[in-house]
Amino acid sequence: MVMAFLRSLWRRRESAVVPDMDGSLEGESANFASLKHFEKMHRLDPNLPLDELEEVDIALNTANVEKGAEIEQILNEDNSPYPEVRASVRNFDVDMPVNTIRAWAIGMFLCTVGSAVNMLLSLRNPSISLTTFVIQLIAYPLGLLWDLIFPDRVWNVCGIKFNLKPGPFNFKEHVIIVVMSNAAYGGGALYSSDVIIAQRMWYGQDFGWLWQLLFSITTLCTGYGLAGIARRILVYPAAMIWPTDLVNCALFYTLHDHSPSDPTRTNGWRIGRYKWFLLVFAGSFLWYWFPGYLFQGLSWFCFITWIWPDNVIVNQLFGGYSGWGLFPFTLDWSIISGYLNSPLIPPFHAIANVITGVTIFFVIVSIGIHYSGLWYSAYLPVQNSHAYDNTGHIYNVSAILGPDLQFDEAKYKAYSPLYLPTQFALAYGLSFAAISAVITHVVLYHGREIWTQWKLARSQEDDVHMRLMKKYRDAPDWWYAVLFVIMVGLSFATVCAWDTNFPWWAYVVCMLIPIIWTIPIGIVQAITNIQLGLNVLTEFIVGYMLPGRPLAMMMFKNYGYLCMSQALYFVQDLKLGHYMKVPPRLMFWSQLIASIWSAIVQLAVMNWALATIPNVCSETQVHHWNCPSARVFYTASIIWGAIGPARMFSGDALYSSLQWFWLVGALAPVVTWFFARKYPRSLWRYVNMPLIFGGSLMLPPATVFIYYCWGIVGTIFNFFIRRRKTGWWLQYNYVTSSALDCGLIVSTLVIFFALYLSETEAPRWFGNVKVLQTLDMQNKAIQKTVPPGQTFGPSSWP
Repeated sequence: MVMAFLRSLWRRRESAVVPDMDGSLEGESANFASLKHFEKMHRLDPNLPLDELEEVDIALNTANVEKGAEIEQILNEDNSPYPEVRASVRNFDVDMPVNTIRAWAIGMFLCTVGSAVNMLLSLRNPSISLTTFVIQLIAYPLGLLWDLIFPDRVWNVCGIKFNLKPGPFNFKEHVIIVVMSNAAYGGGALYSSDVIIAQRMWYGQDFGWLWQLLFSITTLCTGYGLAGIARRILVYPAAMIWPTDLVNCALFYTLHDHSPSDPTRTNGWRIGRYKWFLLVFAGSFLWYWFPGYLFQGLSWFCFITWIWPDNVIVNQLFGGYSGWGLFPFTLDWSIISGYLNSPLIPPFHAIANVITGVTIFFVIVSIGIHYSGLWYSAYLPVQNSHAYDNTGHIYNVSAILGPDLQFDEAKYKAYSPLYLPTQFALAYGLSFAAISAVITHVVLYHGREIWTQWKLARSQEDDVHMRLMKKYRDAPDWWYAVLFVIMVGLSFATVCAWDTNFPWWAYVVCMLIPIIWTIPIGIVQAITNIQLGLNVLTEFIVGYMLPGRPLAMMMFKNYGYLCMSQALYFVQDLKLGHYMKVPPRLMFWSQLIASIWSAIVQLAVMNWALATIPNVCSETQVHHWNCPSARVFYTASIIWGAIGPARMFSGDALYSSLQWFWLVGALAPVVTWFFARKYPRSLWRYVNMPLIFGGSLMLPPATVFIYYCWGIVGTIFNFFIRRRKTGWWLQYNYVTSSALDCGLIVSTLVIFFALYLSETEAPRWFGNVKVLQTLDMQNKAIQKTVPPGQTFGPSSWP
């Protein structure tokens, strides 16, 4: 935010430092005041290296102008102050064609294929997302193939002139292709598909194609207006680094620059990043055939449960699928990155905060809760995505709904209260804490920067990337405003023209949520690469506001949560274009068109899959096409929509104690901020309470085992290797991450289309059969079972 002041300080150092009549140095005190201001604004920035801040301290404490010259080398006015940004992003711009037929044709083709594949893979457990890194990989040879096919000449058709090959395929065109894909499915499959699947498969309701299309497009595109406003705070400042974008940038330059590495800067390695990428990609592709097909036990490598497959306690403690996974070891990259994305991307301080939260709450606290018998946990699994009744069976939501699909209290009283696995219930409490913590954290840690940036907006000279982008015409604010108004209008039609039980005024309340939360949550994501969700907040509000209406609850959750989430994906892409110097207006149109087309494609694939795949969305589906994300969504609709939070979390309800997490979350950042201010060079500067509470937001359907495996790999690369082999890490870390993701996805697609669709069974031997028959893998590691005809829990319930 204040780098402009510091750079201006040293840029004017030689001209400003002139002796005055008293023999002092004119301007020196003002310059050091600016330097002090920089230190004050960045003292708690977890991504700024401590040694750079220490250099600033030395210059301030000694009033040493020569030391200031050294700082000039560290905080160069022509580059970013963050080493990972300097290593991944060029600090100059090159004019080249961007808005080309080649970029649009390849972009729309990959948008179509990627949307279809991502939708299909979202139905599988573990779920795998087709990331933008894979699209980058595929787009590059397609661009080269295009250059081989089409000539470099100007065509004239009916007075319209165009060139199919305006020079070689370049990295800015490549960026447009990736941005289109990221806008279409950067967050995985279409989020609205979870509502539609739950509505069709478990509620037996279908509104038809038109409603599905309107619902999907409006939930995708409403966030554009918020993205346009938020870009002043989330895109322009240098401190908003967006680590995922750095991986994209590194891969862009790797694919388009095949020069060898300088061994003096890479700890002796000479291999070029492009060749390294190909080697890791090939290794990842070949290796996944083992855990993905030949030896599936390598995925959930819980060998202790293999020794005692029928021991309940052993399977609870060491089982990775439905237990605590206290011996985390896997040789499957899909387990490590499937739910949480690559652990090579987030900075280590973010990984440490997440794993700390998982250890404290989902291991220590949850073990205490589970074995104490609180919440009748002995009758339930440790962790999965289901809700249960008082016989220990999966909750039958149809038993508490009337013919209009609304809650029937008499049926509910005659049936059962709802019970949650220990970790599932605890996850709701932590969601409460994370929601309140993020506001307190952002106000305390970033309030000054937000206010400064909001006042200065684009008139502020920030880092070199901001200055270079000023040569391009920005997308005006009214573009975003008009699109927002159109999408709001279509949203009103979607909720009111069909029998959704979703009143118009509830939609107005729904829209206030992303308006308030987009910037705070965006700041946390831009710094840590982890997005905190609003799904529980939206569920909580609608559950009290519209009790007994599960469909309305799911729609409210979609609009309230996805509007914010999608806005942040758009902002993330705007930052990618900012780094790669792509015109903002072209970014706007490419994102918008790709989003609308992707919604159409994904709905087509979803409807085909639900009608074609045998036993789809069933827990017993032979190839694990059991719709894990939609199942969690369905369970949440029971808790919040049908039964409602008042019967779950208020008064004398079983889980009412979880409401205290709201207060804990709001107060915890105050404590950490106090110690961070008092000891700014200690570990307290890295403590992030929203991450400690909310970094485990994917649990369930992810598990402690998955989080630990993710954390171990992330620690190896982003702590040990980064500290001991810094040159290697800066040159190869992000390339390695993208290569592992690309190899995994391509291998998964080949196995699926070549083997699963042809109904070719995996080899039947111990590594594919017995290892999957433990109590842990079958969700049967339960201490107590209910005899037939009996129940557990209270005889009456709220």
